[in-house]
Amino acid sequence: MSIKVAVLVGSLRKDSYNRRLARAVEKLAPGELAFEHVDIGGLPLYDQDFDSDYPAPCKALKQQIQAVDALLFVTPEYNRSVPGVLKNAIDIASRPYGTNAFAGKPGAVIGASIGATGSALAQQHLRNVLAYLDVPLLGQPEVFVQFKDDGPVDANGEITVDSTRKFLQDFVDRYVQWLHTVLGR
Repeated sequence: MSIKVAVLVGSLRKDSYNRRLARAVEKLAPGELAFEHVDIGGLPLYDQDFDSDYPAPCKALKQQIQAVDALLFVTPEYNRSVPGVLKNAIDIASRPYGTNAFAGKPGAVIGASIGATGSALAQQHLRNVLAYLDVPLLGQPEVFVQFKDDGPVDANGEITVDSTRKFLQDFVDRYVQWLHTVLGR
């Protein structure tokens, strides 16, 4: 039985390093994981007035999250925190109170940036939000990937640096093992 994983990439940029990282992780994963990318770019800004009548794109997001077994958040770091577009999607899918689409779904947080800390602060902020939303998260290994012009992942999601491939394979193996444990499959 396959495990459906929603992938939420916190960058809208066409050639996003984080989208590349997500593709690389997917290529390393076994066939039992079915990855579904969640489009968060066209969502309206969350407004509590939605709570009585959610707009169609917001309903679709909630349904897409509800239909998966697990979550993978891949985030850049903007101004030492989570990109607004990702936080907006999280706010939409977790509201109104009592209808949190994320609750109980196991997840992981990874990220990339051009900085040496590779999105560490954004990931910590995101972990705090997800803990509140009852998303059990894989704690280790933490994945902070620094991107440079020559890699470590190309535009097609191919890993070009052997040490990065080994590190990401370790993450994927641990993530899959952890998903089996949490999901009881």
